[in-house]
Amino acid sequence: MLRLGALGCIIGLLVTFSAQAVFVENQLDDTALEARARHISEGIRCLVCQNQSILDSNADLAKDLRKIVRERIQLGESDDQVRSFLVTRYGDWVLLDPPFKLRTVFLWFGPLFIFLGGGIAVFFFMRGRSQNRLDDQPEKLTASEKAELDKLLHPDESGRAS
Repeated sequence: MLRLGALGCIIGLLVTFSAQAVFVENQLDDTALEARARHISEGIRCLVCQNQSILDSNADLAKDLRKIVRERIQLGESDDQVRSFLVTRYGDWVLLDPPFKLRTVFLWFGPLFIFLGGGIAVFFFMRGRSQNRLDDQPEKLTASEKAELDKLLHPDESGRAS
């Protein structure tokens, strides 16, 4: 039983480590350049996955972007030049940490606006429901309606309603 538990732990660790693997097809021969490529790739968003860096994604577009990063580094470009090339081509959205500019305000504050809009919608919906409940109160019976209801609820001695 102990061996089975140990085997389960080993399999669990292997699955965890393989899930964190970096998908790099062609590494650069120079380890310093490869380290730069990985560092740049960590800050570039996979445009398919959207919340993963191109280093963590296995999407075809992420593969292409990793290839572009390595090609630009081999051409002798600096890290900023490589990022600028990608931003020019794909926009500020390609950066996992986009700069704060007028064009990127929605990227920074969009979730807040959506949350506030939802809160306002819920407020007006609940307010409308409570108003409808107050309006749906039954009207009071008139004297003739009460008399007719009493006749139906309290039949005379013969057991029939009058």
